[in-house]
Amino acid sequence: MIARSVLAALMLSGQVALVASISISTTAAHTADPAKIIRTTIQSAEKGFDCAIDSDEVTVSLCDSIFDSLLQYDHFARPAKLQPRAATALPEISADGLTYTLHLKPGIVFTDHPAFKGKKRELVASDYVFSWKRMLDPVLKAQWQFLFDGKLIGGDELVADAKKTGKFDYDTPIPGLEARDKYTLVIRLKAPDYNLAYILAMAGTSALAREVVEYYGIAIGEHPVGTGPFRLKEWRRSSKVVLEANPDFREEYLQTAGSDDPRDQAHIAHMKGKRLPQVSRVEISPIEEELPRWLAYLNNEHDYIRPIPTPFIDTAVPNGKLAPTLAKLGMTIRPDEVAWLTYTTFNMNDKILGGYTADKIALRRAISMAYPVEDEIAIVEKNQAVKAYSPIAESSVGFVNERVASLDYNPGAAKALLDLYGYVDRDGDGWREMPDGSPLMIEHATTPDQRDRSRNELWSRAMARIGIRMNFNKVEKRPELRRLAKDGLIQMFTYGWIADYPDGENYLQLFTTKSIGGANYALFSLPEYDALYEKVRVMPDSADRTALYQRMVRLLWVYNPWRVNTLKRGTILIQPWVLGYKKHPFSSEPYRYLDVDLDVLRQANTKAKP
Repeated sequence: MIARSVLAALMLSGQVALVASISISTTAAHTADPAKIIRTTIQSAEKGFDCAIDSDEVTVSLCDSIFDSLLQYDHFARPAKLQPRAATALPEISADGLTYTLHLKPGIVFTDHPAFKGKKRELVASDYVFSWKRMLDPVLKAQWQFLFDGKLIGGDELVADAKKTGKFDYDTPIPGLEARDKYTLVIRLKAPDYNLAYILAMAGTSALAREVVEYYGIAIGEHPVGTGPFRLKEWRRSSKVVLEANPDFREEYLQTAGSDDPRDQAHIAHMKGKRLPQVSRVEISPIEEELPRWLAYLNNEHDYIRPIPTPFIDTAVPNGKLAPTLAKLGMTIRPDEVAWLTYTTFNMNDKILGGYTADKIALRRAISMAYPVEDEIAIVEKNQAVKAYSPIAESSVGFVNERVASLDYNPGAAKALLDLYGYVDRDGDGWREMPDGSPLMIEHATTPDQRDRSRNELWSRAMARIGIRMNFNKVEKRPELRRLAKDGLIQMFTYGWIADYPDGENYLQLFTTKSIGGANYALFSLPEYDALYEKVRVMPDSADRTALYQRMVRLLWVYNPWRVNTLKRGTILIQPWVLGYKKHPFSSEPYRYLDVDLDVLRQANTKAKP
């Protein structure tokens, strides 16, 4: 075996990885300034703290603060660059791309817990073996299972035995996951996976202690015990989450390759020689409604708001510039860097919308061409989004800036296409029927929030223009819509995907037959597409792989399981005393890198007093 660092592997793909050295101390306790507190809000309530099970953004962000993945992203560097976190360096990769070897930093400890029987519990390689096996346990139905499913040597056999016996045996060794010694982890793959390094930076691959998982059983998601920069101090479900600086956190400092942004440069200089984290507490309050969330921020109850709710964009950033009244208060804005693609998905198994024949494709294309995405961007998104054509976000490796006419607004062409394939008004009531004369009625499932109601009005008017009846009677919250879509119980709904890592494969896997039952809400299944995916997923980044990506994109344009809509371009509004806030497109909330200017905060509080 010829070892090489992941640096070389990622350089082959046009990515440059940073090898950062972070000093560690297990003896010198670090106490953050108790006056430095970050208060913020989230748009939906937290589910819990089980990193492997839940994949929603809130859970991921909380897990990223409490637990440790092996790798992480350089917070300031753009484009995205990997650096070590719990590992000593980026992984060594065998010449054939099948074996990854990582070494853990000695001396990383979990926060104290009765399961450790009064002893300091060190993070070791077997913790990652155990935690990743949890993702494969069929009983747990982990949302992140796809990260390792079918990839690890011996993994499929372990899962098959569990399905047979009804019990997953965590003690059965598999060649795919080996703790070679206390600090050495070896991953052996069935086929090369050149995105595995990105996966090792995801919060879902963080390490839990087996003793704690067994201590709590199914309630483990309510009792996080990790090794990260923060620990859970207080939790009132759906009301408040309080994180406090972990007193046992290792000696760690901000490491970065740098930035061209003067604001970043100033914060990098400010943080030099300062241990992480600098803030002592993070107080997080879920507020689902946009108006209360906005008013709470204006009342100085929160230190930043991400993103600015769209109804108040024109107030906060008219014409894309910070409002003078807010600028006078010292507030600043930042782009909400996130690879968030929105789309409308069609149920490919539905008797009206589904199918792979020319007439069914024509119906979906006509619906897509009749919908004015530009109006959605202006009215619903308040210009905090741009029109998208590709199901791969432009910030991802493998993106090609190519357009397709079937995603351009053209109601005339939509009508002609419907006429051509027999979707005509036979009874003169102004509404089209199916080619066989049966009713053509489409149910667009929706959530109850105002944004969706505004979008529904656009859809309703657009479909009426081309003679298609559309209703919005199926109203559920997003988790329920996802469940119904997985089961094929809705015809279409509008949703989004936030990329897990900066490669187009993360989007393209959403359309594979294997992803049905997961995030393939369209239930799209095409052998030609699946064959291409199996080919590209074992290829390193190259012009050849990008060409295959584009072949897959064109197949999606042909069959139209999605109507690709927008790429989000939100705006974050930040109070003047918050230092260093910047959202990384592929990482979570940057609590550990923030600081608070107490002098500015005191001045603001003094002015606020009557």
